[in-house]
Amino acid sequence: MTTLPIRVYGDPVLNQVAQPVEDIDGRVAALAETMIETMYEAPGVGLAANQVGVQRRLFVYDKGDGPVVVVNPVIVETAGEWTYEEGCLSVPGLSWEITRPNAVHLRGYDLDGREIDIDTDEFEGRIFQHEMDHLDGVLLVERLDDEQRRAARKLLRQQRMRLAPGDPDGLARLLGE
Repeated sequence: MTTLPIRVYGDPVLNQVAQPVEDIDGRVAALAETMIETMYEAPGVGLAANQVGVQRRLFVYDKGDGPVVVVNPVIVETAGEWTYEEGCLSVPGLSWEITRPNAVHLRGYDLDGREIDIDTDEFEGRIFQHEMDHLDGVLLVERLDDEQRRAARKLLRQQRMRLAPGDPDGLARLLGE
């Protein structure tokens, strides 16, 4: 089984807009297969290409019916509103109640270059919106209100620095306390 490291909060690649896939060929299929294995190992329900360092508009997901690959996805229309607790493989161990549109109409291509057109709602629609955010360089943390975002960034800085929550500046660890 081949997997790739998942980029996490703080990696600049996660804030960049992914570029369209020009040719759906064997390399794209191989990337998609590796992304699916990486998603399952993580474990997660979706994974965008830039989360594994590839700046192309491609994501994979599995809502429980088997893996699906979407190349050059576009959300055509949304409707309604739904709040749900959402986490992210690039923001490990944290989740928040996020309000997003409930219904989603997505267009893209499969690995054979055939157009796919999906109308869905709730969980699958949320997956689409979450992965599209990644492809647009938007992390889950940016969907939070100002107070939540400040608290989340503090926690994420502590995680990155591997500091205990009670040691925000790292001095206790340095001093052996």
